[in-house]
Amino acid sequence: MSFSCKPRACGVVVLAVCIVLGLLVKPPAGVAAGQSAQEAEGARLLKGSIDMHFHMDPPGPNSIPGNEQADIAKVRIAHARGLRALVIKDHNQPTSGLVYLLRLEVPNFPMYGGIVLNRPNGGINPAAVEFMATQIRGAPGKVVWMPAFDTESEVKASTQPNRPFVSVTRAGQVLPEVKEVISLIAKHNLVLASGHVLAEDALMIFREARLQGVQHMIATHAMDLSGKMTIPQMQEAAKIGAILEFDYRNVFDEGGRRLDAIRTIGPEHCLISEFWTNKPGTTPREYAGLAGAGDWVAAMHKRGFTDRELDIMLKENPARLLGLPAR
Repeated sequence: MSFSCKPRACGVVVLAVCIVLGLLVKPPAGVAAGQSAQEAEGARLLKGSIDMHFHMDPPGPNSIPGNEQADIAKVRIAHARGLRALVIKDHNQPTSGLVYLLRLEVPNFPMYGGIVLNRPNGGINPAAVEFMATQIRGAPGKVVWMPAFDTESEVKASTQPNRPFVSVTRAGQVLPEVKEVISLIAKHNLVLASGHVLAEDALMIFREARLQGVQHMIATHAMDLSGKMTIPQMQEAAKIGAILEFDYRNVFDEGGRRLDAIRTIGPEHCLISEFWTNKPGTTPREYAGLAGAGDWVAAMHKRGFTDRELDIMLKENPARLLGLPAR
């Protein structure tokens, strides 16, 4: 049997078939065209998230290939993924001036800078903190980190154990110059971060900060590096008012003990930062990859964390630290 129809009628039939097929292959709600459900989950997580620890240290002569820090291309990726804001960090240079320029280059994307009180920045340097807070148009400076990699414990454990280090306490007391920095943090409503100082030193600094009226504090890399804290120490830090920072990239390591700590402390006292979605050493490193973020969400769900809890740690707590309005 042969089939024939007038051209107009055939066109209507073909159109109807295309519409039906289009409906059949329509992606699930919330999934963009050409995007997998896994990527859609990653996109949902990243949209509105804030990275409080976006490293932009320029590479040195001995930098490890594949472990490079972020650059302006990664800033643009963060913007394209719908991140709400970034806090730019460099261990050895203040980043507020850099952020001023980045804001011009990537407009309508909130970015903030800060200073790490390492030796190249003058160590415990109140003048640098005051300048950052008051002398750059738009006041992009927001975070003051205590020393990181220049602490006494890190220097003594390094390959150059005799090089100078930066002290924050002596004989169980916070040093006067640290107290002066803390007073500036309180005065200008900045964020105090513990850097890599020892856990007991971080707690002393947090107590002093609370006494001086500091409203926003972060226990940097709470379970890592030289400042690693025990559960009771993290609970005390949270009681004082600090937010405990955990790294996106390693929360599943060592059997997920960091996730166990988050559950014990409570997600309402935690934040997650550094959204590198493949492992360090992978070339090139990937920032805010949708598929990787989707895998991460699925793994967090398996550990019992809800989307609401993820939003608290990646969106709401960072926004509160930066003084951004709730959404």
